[in-house]
Amino acid sequence: MMQEREILTIAQVAEYLQISEVTTYKLVQEGRIPGFKIGRHWRVKIEDLREHLAKLEHGDQL
Repeated sequence: MMQEREILTIAQVAEYLQISEVTTYKLVQEGRIPGFKIGRHWRVKIEDLREHLAKLEHGDQL
């Protein structure tokens, strides 16, 4: 079980969503998962991810 964090790495988002890191990186880079860069590294706020997933559950597309 992943420890609860406010900000996640690509690897942590991939684990959370149970998809590959490559797919996660691509989705974040394309803006299909909300994220931001710190230097060269992508990060995702867990709150933004949960809000995004809630929209998907209501019929929005990823």
